[in-house]
Amino acid sequence: MYIFIGLLIIAIGSIGVSSSYIPINKIKDWSWENFWMVQGIFAWIVFPFLGALLAIDEGRSLIDMWSQGGATPAIIYGVLWGVGGLTFGLGMRYLGVALGQSIGMGTCSAFGTILPPLLAGDDLFHGKGLLLLIGVSIMIAGIAIIGYAGSLRNQNLSEEEKRAAIKDFALTKGLVVAFLAGAMSACFNLGLESGAPMKEYAITAGCNTLFAGLPVIFLVTVGGFCTNAAYCIYQNIKNNTAGEYLKVSPGVLTSNILFCALAGVCWYSQFFGLETGRSFLPKDGVLYAFSWSILMSLNVIASNIWGIILKEWKGVGAKTIGVLLLGLAVLIASIIVVSIAQQ
Repeated sequence: MYIFIGLLIIAIGSIGVSSSYIPINKIKDWSWENFWMVQGIFAWIVFPFLGALLAIDEGRSLIDMWSQGGATPAIIYGVLWGVGGLTFGLGMRYLGVALGQSIGMGTCSAFGTILPPLLAGDDLFHGKGLLLLIGVSIMIAGIAIIGYAGSLRNQNLSEEEKRAAIKDFALTKGLVVAFLAGAMSACFNLGLESGAPMKEYAITAGCNTLFAGLPVIFLVTVGGFCTNAAYCIYQNIKNNTAGEYLKVSPGVLTSNILFCALAGVCWYSQFFGLETGRSFLPKDGVLYAFSWSILMSLNVIASNIWGIILKEWKGVGAKTIGVLLLGLAVLIASIIVVSIAQQ
């Protein structure tokens, strides 16, 4: 029962993050660098900070927790993850929500799940490590099938239809960006792993185990914000777009900020859900180690559902839809296989 609750919480977070790009489409009269900066303030500073405060009980502070070790590596990994977060948005731009998130999150899932045990010197060819490899392999197969469905869609649609579904569609450029985004985004999980001493301190000190890992998330997102903010400021200078913030009417400004805040809380929900959901999973089990891949797989499933709703798959044949559904089924199977192995 506890395992089901944990997976359900992670799934709810996946639905949230897969919905985070929808409010962005409602933003008016701001260039990409401006709305990306504002939504980043909410997604990577405001809401992670508020979440971190939930882990602090009376008589302790965030400084106490961050001083336990691992804070600097968490921030550094966050800076590297920021490159992935920055290019993730470009992946959506060139491939659409469905295919862009599928490729990026698939790569992120594989690297983010396998690298922590590798760096810890764990054996990946026996016992728990082997089950982890099997689960990741099934998950990658599902991502590959979904990628194939994307290529079939590309073949079936005319250039006009592609542009109608995805304004800046560019398959080759999008694939390169999405793979880079996924590989660098895996650094987020490495940042979480490096912050283990802080989390252990919080649990030992009697803090709520549901929220013990949230202060670590804040450090990682701060590092990511630094990367994204630097790039957005560079784009402001290059494109002379800094003045756009205040050139819009008060109504549009208010609307834009609210949509950025909504996108930010939706984005943050994935890692809030991951950390709180993990607290219901056996820490020494395969399912806990595989939880990063579970998050990414559920993100892919939810993003493709959004892709269907947004008509990104409109006009394709039954074969393409069948391949897409097969890929989604394989992703679900990867979660089921690891869950059964946990028993």
